[in-house]
Amino acid sequence: MAGVLSDLELFAAVARARSFRKAAVELNLSPSSLSERIRALEGRIGARLLNRTTRSVGLTEAGEDLLARLSPALAEIAEAVDHAGRLAATPSGRLRINTASAAAQLVLAPMLAEFLAAHPRLTVEVAIDESMIDIVEAGFDAGVRYGEALARDMIAVPLSGPQRYATAAAPALLARWATPRHPKDLLQAPCVRHRFPSGALLPWEFEKDGEVVTIRPEGPLITSSAAVSVAAAIDGAGFLRTFEGFVRPALKDGRLVEVLADWSPPFPGPFLYYPSRRHMPAALRAFIDFVKARPLNPP
Repeated sequence: MAGVLSDLELFAAVARARSFRKAAVELNLSPSSLSERIRALEGRIGARLLNRTTRSVGLTEAGEDLLARLSPALAEIAEAVDHAGRLAATPSGRLRINTASAAAQLVLAPMLAEFLAAHPRLTVEVAIDESMIDIVEAGFDAGVRYGEALARDMIAVPLSGPQRYATAAAPALLARWATPRHPKDLLQAPCVRHRFPSGALLPWEFEKDGEVVTIRPEGPLITSSAAVSVAAAIDGAGFLRTFEGFVRPALKDGRLVEVLADWSPPFPGPFLYYPSRRHMPAALRAFIDFVKARPLNPP
């Protein structure tokens, strides 16, 4: 079908030009090659379309009828192709991003309003997912993850500057428990833990001067909600270790106090990652350009 359509376009070009030579120049083909293609088309149709002489080209009755029926269809096809090109060049439609919750809340969410204001024809769909999925297979345009979770065949663009974890407790809790000087001191203290949807209850990892200490603290509360864990820590339920961005307001106004700060070095922030594509959707290209133009401030 594709070959027939292409040959019909060649026929229309010759019919309009009334010349194989002029049409061949327009189509960037040799006159002999163009003539062969038209003959092949006539053979498939079973009718002569053009009357050829050494000096001119004319349409047969079948050719006149075919051109009359064909011209509106070709014009509509050309408009459809042009429209598809405009859609590809203009950011519109839906951009689907898969991301872990912490990166979504601390990094992605604060930039969405500005991006959408700049591209009012776009809709952004953000799916929160802590598992590692194949974003291409799942139908997403891009994902947001930290460096250790990125697939090697993906292109990655940093979304923010460095982040860090913070260990914090309410002043009332610190009044009852000695301020820890070493991560292992937390093994004797009440702690608020985070459980991932997979069921994993990850250990707390600390680092200082090249020394890495990993502990599995205990405590009265385990939750999968960052908001619940912060609220409970503020109320004195236990020591909390989480992204500094989640507790920064409470640290600033004194509802929480950071401990073991020298055991919490910064680490690279999350990345926007996406597959290498020759023809990238305009919505994704617009978001990548937006991200690259922003300063990489810590979230």
